[in-house]
Amino acid sequence: MNLIEVENVSKAFTGHVALDDVSISVPEGSVYGLLGPNGAGKTTLIRIINHITAPDSGRVMFNGHQLSQDDVANMGYLPEERGLYKKMKVGEQAIFFARLKGLSKAEATRRLKEWFDRFEISGWWNKKIEELSKGMAQKVQFIVTVLHQPKLLIFDEPFSGFDPINANLLRDEILRLKEQGTTILFSTHNMASVEEICDYITLINDSHNILSGNVNDIRRKYCEGRYSLTFTGDERKLMESLLPLASQFTTADADNGRRQLNMLLSPDATLRDVISIANDTVQLASVNESLASMNDIFIKTVENYNKQH
Repeated sequence: MNLIEVENVSKAFTGHVALDDVSISVPEGSVYGLLGPNGAGKTTLIRIINHITAPDSGRVMFNGHQLSQDDVANMGYLPEERGLYKKMKVGEQAIFFARLKGLSKAEATRRLKEWFDRFEISGWWNKKIEELSKGMAQKVQFIVTVLHQPKLLIFDEPFSGFDPINANLLRDEILRLKEQGTTILFSTHNMASVEEICDYITLINDSHNILSGNVNDIRRKYCEGRYSLTFTGDERKLMESLLPLASQFTTADADNGRRQLNMLLSPDATLRDVISIANDTVQLASVNESLASMNDIFIKTVENYNKQH
């Protein structure tokens, strides 16, 4: 079942079309990435789903019915432009936001203490916001966003400003929330995070949806004849024997003392021929299709679209 259905949504501002007949479907319990260049329309789409602004045409369905203001209570939204009241104490402000989401002070305090322990920021409870680093403040904002346990979490560039350690912490928490049944929608320029945590993506460019689907299916579709061989034996001899059939060789260490050979299959060659030659040359352990990177897919898809329009 899809938790969110965006159906033929368009939105224009003065002199600018932000979204042009965009449709996406977000399956319940999935992590869904919104990708696209700056100004493509991602944030506008997020604001429409979050009922902050209305589409000029089209509609948004939430949990089987047309989206209404009442549904916002079942959402948590962390915008890219974030703000906290700098003079308030961290715990005091977190409780304030939690009360706005309908939690009692006692329940809010209990949940906040758990989250602060998990994020290792319990010592900051009585500090003022202005004393926090940017990354620390972002942790507080993330906690406040998820605290009321909504059905849908919406993050606009959630990894922006985080160092690698805290970005990994955030990634792990997103996956943990997904395991608990939460649906997560977020925009990002971080293609590595897309490969790690997204089940589905939509790529928006110039106000249009130019690519949607399951991440692994898309990466497999764009692999374009790239394969990896795991083997034991003489890698130089293997490459020489495969030269008529493949190119763009790279090698790396694999497990159990084996080596991995990555290659691009020639258009007129078959994988069966490669396997046959490899078996005659080395001890072949496995053959795998190499998935294309989301970074390469992003660049190629946007460039192709721009050339055609």
